[in-house]
Amino acid sequence: MATKLYNPFLYFKFDPNTCFLSGKTLTSADERIQVFPVWMMQAFQLEDQPFKMLDESMRTYKQLQLPCSAEVAETISQLENKVQKAAEIGYEAMKDLSQLELFQWISKILYGVVFNEIQAGIKQAVLSGEEMNFSQALVQKFRNLHAMLQSLIVPMEFEHKNPFTIEVFPVDNPENTFMYRDEINTLIFSLRMGDFGLIATLQDNGTHAIYHEEALAKIKGETLHPIQFEEICARYFYSAYLFNRLPEYTYMEVPDKVFVEPMPLNDWTMKPIFDNWQVKTYGQVLENFWKPWGFTLFEIIKNPDQPMSFLTDENGGFKKDIQLPK
Repeated sequence: MATKLYNPFLYFKFDPNTCFLSGKTLTSADERIQVFPVWMMQAFQLEDQPFKMLDESMRTYKQLQLPCSAEVAETISQLENKVQKAAEIGYEAMKDLSQLELFQWISKILYGVVFNEIQAGIKQAVLSGEEMNFSQALVQKFRNLHAMLQSLIVPMEFEHKNPFTIEVFPVDNPENTFMYRDEINTLIFSLRMGDFGLIATLQDNGTHAIYHEEALAKIKGETLHPIQFEEICARYFYSAYLFNRLPEYTYMEVPDKVFVEPMPLNDWTMKPIFDNWQVKTYGQVLENFWKPWGFTLFEIIKNPDQPMSFLTDENGGFKKDIQLPK
């Protein structure tokens, strides 16, 4: 039986003449789509804004593109339209999107960034005459991300649990807010716009939601101040760095669909799934996320036993009254 899933990592096939998702050979250079949704770029005037690549080179948002067949482009367009409508309505509509729809939408953006990074790396290797040095752990993560993204075009069922978790929060954002972050090494993504923010962990089998369940319980049902959302983001991005497993998945292909099953994260070493939380390192991450408000690392970890937080008050409850320096 012919395999249903396309694997570009088998021969590192990232050329402009092959559909990024299906592997179909393209007949025209015009068969391309944008990595970032056109509606999003237009809404926030992102087209000509700089996007920094891993090699420190700069592109613009609109220069980030994917070779894509017409059939795949149409499927992605339908998803984009659905997410656009939800985003324009706001938090209530975004949280009603399914986890799978959010995963597909986010993964197309994140994998699109990965695809462009790999293309840049291949070009640099050719120019330097050296072989491209690529971590096998990253190859495994990206291959799994790409395989699961094919749920857009191949019927797919995730058995027992989703490999991903997307949290959507109501956030009292200023008008025209657009804050996007990703970390492709740890496959985490955050976005703040409109009246919502979302955080996606794309290959953790739901463990971050468990790791942060105390904080999530405290903010449940609350509208967050932007500084509170950024604090949650900092916690997630740091714990993604501490996550010390390389998740594995089995793919079982039957005539009408593909079943994806996460393998257990516990291993023979019995090591905890997350490395130890270091307050100073977390403080450095938080300082970066809190740049708009100007808090320094010294202020954040002045009391190492109780780093600065805008999520909880002195009694440990949700902090509703946020007072920030002018």
